[in-house]
Formats: sequence, C-alpha cells, structure tokens
Amino acid sequence: MRWSRAFLPVLKESPADAQIVSHKLMLRAGLVRQTAAGIYAWLPLGFRVLQKIEQIVREEQDRAGAQEMLMPTIQSADLWRESGRYDAYGPEMLRIRDRHDREMLYGPTNEDMITALFRDEVKSYRDLPRMLYHIQWKFRDEVRPRFGVMRGREFLMKDAYSFDLDEAGARLSYYKQMLAYLRTFQRLGIQAVPMKAASGPIGGDLSHEFIVLAPTGESEVFYDAAYDEFDWHQADLSYGDEAGLRGLFERVNSTYAATDETHDEARWSEVGEDRRRTGRGIEVGHIFYFGDKYSAAMGLKVSAPDGSVATPMMGSYGVGVSRLVGAVIEASHDDAGIVWPESVAPWLIGLVNMRHDDPACLAVAEDLYTKLQRFGDVALYDDRDERGGVKLGSMDVIGLPWQFIIGPKSVAEGMIESKNRRSGQRELIPVDRAVEVVAAMLPKLGTTTNSADPSL
Repeated sequence: MRWSRAFLPVLKESPADAQIVSHKLMLRAGLVRQTAAGIYAWLPLGFRVLQKIEQIVREEQDRAGAQEMLMPTIQSADLWRESGRYDAYGPEMLRIRDRHDREMLYGPTNEDMITALFRDEVKSYRDLPRMLYHIQWKFRDEVRPRFGVMRGREFLMKDAYSFDLDEAGARLSYYKQMLAYLRTFQRLGIQAVPMKAASGPIGGDLSHEFIVLAPTGESEVFYDAAYDEFDWHQADLSYGDEAGLRGLFERVNSTYAATDETHDEARWSEVGEDRRRTGRGIEVGHIFYFGDKYSAAMGLKVSAPDGSVATPMMGSYGVGVSRLVGAVIEASHDDAGIVWPESVAPWLIGLVNMRHDDPACLAVAEDLYTKLQRFGDVALYDDRDERGGVKLGSMDVIGLPWQFIIGPKSVAEGMIESKNRRSGQRELIPVDRAVEVVAAMLPKLGTTTNSADPSL
C-alpha cells in the first residue's frame, strides 16, 4: 500500500479526552474513530490488525476441534425468557421492538441461542461431544464506556460453547480450550496468564480468566514467578492426549495466579516470597464451565448409551477480539508509539523514501516496493511529499515491526538502512539483500504469497 493512497489519518498529538495509552495511540495512529459513546469505526489500519487477531483466534479454535458458525446479532426476547435471563440481565441489554411489536434484543452473549439451536438438532449421545464457536459483534450498554475499545459498548468477540454427555467429558473440552487459549495468546505476541476466576453458582475449579499484564490494567493481579518460565505454546502436546491435557490443567491450577477478586491470602502465603509477583492486568479471555444451567432450563435432552435420557453439560469460552487490539498496545508500546508484534502488525515493513525529490532515492524505493509486492501486501510505502523526519515519526507511531529507510547517502553506497522498531537497532544492508531479508521473515509468520497490485 502506498501511503499517498491510503486512508491513514495519523495525528500529531494525542486527543485530550483519551485516558489510557492504547486509546491515545489507536486514535493517534488512525486505527479507530469514535462515532458515538463507546462505539468506534475501525479505519483500514485498525481493521487490518483486527482481522489478523481474528484469524489467529479462528485457527487455534479450529485446531482444538471447534467448528465455526455464525449467529445473528439480533435475538428474540423469547429465547432469553426461556432460559430465565431476560428480566435478570439488567440495563446493559439493549432491548428493542420490531414493527410487529415483537420484543427483540441486540445480543450481549449467545448461550441461550446456541442451546436452542443445538437442542433442536441433536437427540443422541452419538452427536456428542461438540464444540461450536462464532466471531460476532456484540453490544452491552455500559453505563460509563471508557478507555476506547477496552470498555466500549460494541465489541467483537469469539465465543465458543461445548456440549458433552457428562462432567468428565466437559472437563476434557475445558482442557482443550485452555490449551487453545495459551497457544492463541502466544501467537499474538503477548503473555496472558490464566488466573482463577469466580465460578458463580456452579462452583468448582473450571473457571479461568486470561490476563495480559499491563500497568494500566483494571485488575490487581498476584501470580507465581513460575509463569515467567512457562511454556505457553506447549508444542509437544496433542489435543488427543487426555493425560497430557489433564497434566497441563493441573499445573495451571496448582500454580498460583489470581486477580484481586479471587485473591486468596492463605494460598498466596504458601508461595515463596522470592517468587511472588504483583502488578495489574487486562482480561482478554474467560473460559467457564456452567454444567446444565442452560441445557436443563431450555429442555436440551439426548438419549444416553444405556437408554436413559441425559442433559448435556456445557461450557463457555470467550475471547475479546477487539479488546485484544487495545491490550496488545498496552503491553507493547514505547514513547514514540505502538510496537506491533509481527504476527498482528498491519504491515510487516514500513518503506520510507526520505527524499521524494531525489531521482536515485525514488528509483530505489519504487523498485524495492515492486519487488516486495511479490510477497503480498506486506509493505506500507511512504511515498508522500513530506519531510523525512515527518515520515519517520509517522512510522514510529503506527509501529510496523521493520522500517526500510532509503536516503541519498546510503543509496550512493548501494545500501539502505534497516531499523527494528522494537529494539531500535539500525543496520545498513545492500539494496539487493532487502528482498532476501523479507523472504526469510515470512515463513515463521505463516504469511502466504498472495499477489497485490504494485500500483496500490
């Protein structure tokens, strides 16, 4: 993408009404613009990041055996009355009536709908277990929306639901989702610690929040330093390895980590003083077993192997996809702007021509940009008629992982300057080698070589 043709409204200063780093930088870097209280339009730069996060979430759900579907945003109030939640949910629910005076609502969550859909189609234990998920926009009418996409009213969420014949099967589904979440956040380039969460009326140990450590987090957190050495990817663990999945869960469950809401001073005192870590964190995911809370209330029954009738046990697994954009920024930024992990960056390379009026610089920049397009849309080319300092400052704000800087002095020597955005390290590399450097980066990111039009 050429910057001169992009809709990329970067601001020189942070808006005065933005309170936290992610909100300031998302506005300044042109990711979003507010259209109403707690509601944001995602501009092209922000939408690219949102799509990358969504795709990683999707891929890890698919690998865990979950099947994607799509449920509507508008739901019937009758479903929620059937589950007993319509009157109990509170003012956060946006309630509406259609032209036939039927009561409807903009879905804040989907337990009721997925239970009804499953109930109407599944009758036998042979159809269990199943995990279904969708990635959909939701609305909760927060009384005080704030902090940008971190506490907005409209948000994009992945919610998955598991259906199992009994609690033993439900636990296995829970273990699979725990592994999927660990791998998801590891791929996103952030550390999200699974912390014991309030389990509500069901009780038990199957409720965990995934918390990204960040100074501006809404919750105070307490965790064992063992998590600093934790293998987040668990590459050797298979979703079919029941013993291994159980072992992973037991390790997580026995290693202390909690927010202030569930903090247990007695357990905390058992953690060695040199291993105690505290800070603040942002919730980006929650996995939760709720047994037959919805299946029993909504009449979901299946035939059991012994001929009896069973009520399936269910679990819910949520990830705040749009909230993750803010959480990544909170965890990965510096004084100059955003520092995107490569896996979610809107583009991998920021190509900067420092002298738009210099024929040699222009020729090198155009040639390199054309060659990079062979790898797909991996580069943002700043071809604007602006001062070099303005271009470099803009690139730092939007935070692309790498910058290729083309200036008269380096071009005269057959070189360009490569800058790593995270470390700040700069290196002169031959012009011809720049393409090889990018080609070596792509396989580890899983980037495909889709074609793109060099004129864009």
